[in-house]
Amino acid sequence: MRGTVKRSVLFVMGAIIPLSAFASGCAHVKPQEMEDRLSVVGSELRREIQQGDERLGSRIDGLESRMEAQERALAALERDFNAKIERLETALRFNVPVYFGFDQDEVRAQDFAVLDRFAQVVKDYYPSALVTVEGFTDPAGSAAYNVRLGQRRADGVREYLVGRGGLPSDRIRAVSYGEAAPRQVAQGAQGPGDAGWENRRVVLVIDHSGS
Repeated sequence: MRGTVKRSVLFVMGAIIPLSAFASGCAHVKPQEMEDRLSVVGSELRREIQQGDERLGSRIDGLESRMEAQERALAALERDFNAKIERLETALRFNVPVYFGFDQDEVRAQDFAVLDRFAQVVKDYYPSALVTVEGFTDPAGSAAYNVRLGQRRADGVREYLVGRGGLPSDRIRAVSYGEAAPRQVAQGAQGPGDAGWENRRVVLVIDHSGS
């Protein structure tokens, strides 16, 4: 309602000068004729205001529909793949079930589906966002080695998202946190073998602040 009043004021203000010129040019017009002409001008103004309201309403409806579809897509990703999405102020952090074998950096075939879905969400709803692939390891081995291993894992997922996922290479970066203790899912758990598998992972972050 407030927006309608503002636009009405603007339209009326914009019509002050033309109406003034109209009135001055019709000083000798009969009152009824003047009234008829003013009625026509008023009708045109009302029609323009109504059209403006309809265009604005259509844009708002479209935005609301898109936001609802976006939330459904995120909820489906969480439900279908047991992913966990953290909503930060300017980003979304996806804790996806993408894991690696001990001392390995190859993306497993069983993780293709969740990465494909993630790529589709980015293309549909965050095409201008910056995506960061964060690589992690368990604490087995030296910290320096694990930084390199985490980077290889992040690079492998990045290459998958660009090559098969179709995301633009200049909008995706890969970083490694290695065995960083604050980010370990299972503190101190490590291989070889299956032990510590929770720590051998990647995390996907969508920074939508510039979208």
